[in-house]
Amino acid sequence: MNKHYYVIVMAGGIGTRFWPFSRVERPKQFQDILGIGQTLLQMTVKRFRKICPISNIYVVTNQTYGALVREQLPELSEEQILLEPFMRNTAPCVAYGAYKIAKKDPQAVIVVAPSDHVILHQDKFEEAITTALRAAQKHDAIITLGITPTRADTGYGYINIEEQLLVEDVYKVRTFTEKPNAEIAQAFLDSGDYVWNAGIFIWHNRTILQAFRRHLPEIHEVFETITPKFYTEEEAQAVYWAYERCRSVSIDYGIMEHADNTYVVPCNLGWSDLGTWKSLYEYLPHDTNNNVLSGNIITYDTFNSLIKSSSERLLVVQGMNNYIIVEHENVLLICHKDSEQQIKYILDDVREQKGAEFL
Repeated sequence: MNKHYYVIVMAGGIGTRFWPFSRVERPKQFQDILGIGQTLLQMTVKRFRKICPISNIYVVTNQTYGALVREQLPELSEEQILLEPFMRNTAPCVAYGAYKIAKKDPQAVIVVAPSDHVILHQDKFEEAITTALRAAQKHDAIITLGITPTRADTGYGYINIEEQLLVEDVYKVRTFTEKPNAEIAQAFLDSGDYVWNAGIFIWHNRTILQAFRRHLPEIHEVFETITPKFYTEEEAQAVYWAYERCRSVSIDYGIMEHADNTYVVPCNLGWSDLGTWKSLYEYLPHDTNNNVLSGNIITYDTFNSLIKSSSERLLVVQGMNNYIIVEHENVLLICHKDSEQQIKYILDDVREQKGAEFL
């Protein structure tokens, strides 16, 4: 186990596309979505136990969820829980972790991972991550994991791979394409030259700091300014000052799409980002009617649907095909699977018409 390997887990999202199960007070990463006795956040941290020391795993989350992180990951120290005062997308999140780790260990090589992914093949995951970490330690490279696509999915980003190698199994990235339409996604799949962007990044700390300096100089300046405050009692106030001055921008748009030193490790990990109810439906086992059922449920003439209840209330469903039906606390959602992207717009209407108690 290399003492210079670190992990930044991004755990600040609200998970709106998993509403009503994912709520503002307890988003999906803090819930046992799969019903296995572990939350998605706990599964993510456990995944890296053989990659680096537990003391080198940092979790970045909104300050609202600090207590949830402490409750679910009591093995982490306070300095490992990075609390964001505002939501500013993933670039400031990554910057906070990277600049703080840089103060502790200038030789750090970092994995950045979302907290809501599922990976079935742990051995293949560790192999791919180790390959990327070793390459990043020796080369000025921004590396991501590329998942072998199994379908023409329009919900994922795609990476076009060149034949050029950095080292064995690490290929140069030609282009990134974010969420193509169905026709383009099918063409990507047919070509065999594309992989899904898993959103898991690996780099030497000096590489990502140089990338911030070059591509997001305003974010670089504020975090470089507050670096002396890290690991002190003044950190929270300094971070508040920094976030006030950061615009909301993703690491993909702010850096990955502009950098010319991007590489990918193609792999087949049994991966899902669990970004939507439909992705959960595709991941979980199906019954003889191709339904995914969780809870106290009886179905008649119902097919190809995900039906989930978190209470003892009996749900009887008849005559539905290709639907998402989720009952949780004070909300019942009934939505066609092909229309699930509308959930984020539904939430806007719920907020305006019914109030925050339903969010």
